[in-house]
Amino acid sequence: MNRIEKLFKKSEEKLMPFFTAGYPKINSLIGLAILAKKVGCHMIEIGVPFSDPQADGPIIQRSSEVALRNGISINLIFEQIKEIRSKTEIPISLFSYINPIMNFGVDKFLDRCSQVGIDGVILPDLPYDEAELFCSKSRALGISPILLVAPNTSNKRIEEISIMADNLIYAVSILGITGNKLTRKDELKSYLKRVKKHSKAPFIVGFGISNRKDVIWFNKYSDGAVVGSAIIQNMIKNNNSLKETEHYLNDLLGK
Repeated sequence: MNRIEKLFKKSEEKLMPFFTAGYPKINSLIGLAILAKKVGCHMIEIGVPFSDPQADGPIIQRSSEVALRNGISINLIFEQIKEIRSKTEIPISLFSYINPIMNFGVDKFLDRCSQVGIDGVILPDLPYDEAELFCSKSRALGISPILLVAPNTSNKRIEEISIMADNLIYAVSILGITGNKLTRKDELKSYLKRVKKHSKAPFIVGFGISNRKDVIWFNKYSDGAVVGSAIIQNMIKNNNSLKETEHYLNDLLGK
């Protein structure tokens, strides 16, 4: 049982911050990850910067552009996660588009994930029909493949995706790119209840969550909330102050 499986055995509110590797400075991820654990976050999601991010809104795109200019690479991300893992047991998931992984080599990528202590991998652009081999290879190494469902995903497909993923799925709360304003809560509630009914695995919700009220609401109807664009936005607003990021994470946690 990996750290993600253990985490979702617990029935408690869960907050998962998203950080772009290599942003704002090339080595910032290490301090941000340790901070997330210190304040009480439950899992961290680490974004692998990519030059053509289809699911990312302008805020995360901007952070990825900065990270790429800083010289971040998959190899360096692995080294940073290795250092993070030496200091904390917080569950870590990697959010990456398929292209950088294909360029790196899928088997090599998964081997490195296993070696440095990554618990899950989220691939937003991996089609379900092509996911089975990746999922089986991931699970064989003790890594949770975290597949996405969306409001237009059928009930049958939600069940199929959850069975293939096994440990955890990621429910996109809006159609489109990250950072968009949330759709009407009644529509979201209906969608999340549908996911809960048909998923055989726990599920987290991401895209568009930005405040304590959102975190509480989404934890009521799912197994955890991911906050991404709003964290990057807060960092930009406060000149990337680690102290202000700590305050914001505490606010999200209700502290």
